[in-house]
Amino acid sequence: MNYLKTFYRFLRDIYSSKRLLIDLAKNDFKSRYMGNYLGILWAFVQPTAMILIFWFVFQVGFKSMPVDNFPFILWLMAGMVPWFFFSESLQSATQSILANNFLVKKVVFRVSLLPIIQIISALAIHLFFIVFLLGMFLYYGYTPTLYWLQIPYYLLATILLVLGVSWITSSVIVFFRDLGQIISMIVQFGFWLTPIFWSLKILPEKYHSLIQYNPAYYLVEGYRDALINHVWFWDKPSLTLQYWAVTAFFFFAGGVIFRKLRPHFADVL
Repeated sequence: MNYLKTFYRFLRDIYSSKRLLIDLAKNDFKSRYMGNYLGILWAFVQPTAMILIFWFVFQVGFKSMPVDNFPFILWLMAGMVPWFFFSESLQSATQSILANNFLVKKVVFRVSLLPIIQIISALAIHLFFIVFLLGMFLYYGYTPTLYWLQIPYYLLATILLVLGVSWITSSVIVFFRDLGQIISMIVQFGFWLTPIFWSLKILPEKYHSLIQYNPAYYLVEGYRDALINHVWFWDKPSLTLQYWAVTAFFFFAGGVIFRKLRPHFADVL
């Protein structure tokens, strides 16, 4: 019961600071590109250039074969876009307290907002990715469908999972700095263990359930279900329940752990 009260107070504090949260997220996003000639435009130039490089390499250079009669580049990008957001927001949110330690030591500040600020900053880039991706589908002649409306659902699912995990990692890394390197390694391994460049169909069926325990699998396949496979998330009830059970665990545990460790941050920073 005490943990429930702690978690409720934690969420209440965050909600009461929503205006500050939005302002700080805007400032963080702008500060990443200050001093550059193109300024904030770099936030969109870089992902655009990367997508065009993938398109040239796989579509023009390798002439990759379609996956399930679907252009490989669209199939690939539908998996990479959610992964980029997941990995970028998790890694930046993990480092958020260390990168802003002056706020912890010198100012009365709701430190729990720091991981959220990094997630919102990454979200701005991700939204651009989504618009560009949808534009690619239109360019290839695929018209919008009702299934595209699932994208906000999978976006919310990603945010809640990353937020819960980053509350844990951003607070633990204050006391165990090596965690940052461990998270980077996990993200690198996770990229290849998640069906992004490859299809789950190439594995024997006995390994499918093992891969599906990876929460990123649900997100990557969710974007493909919305854009390519035309499958609603409720048509996969067991996978959906499994994902939200994992997300609820991290979200609840993250809130409690962060609040418990918060009073000790200033002692070690």
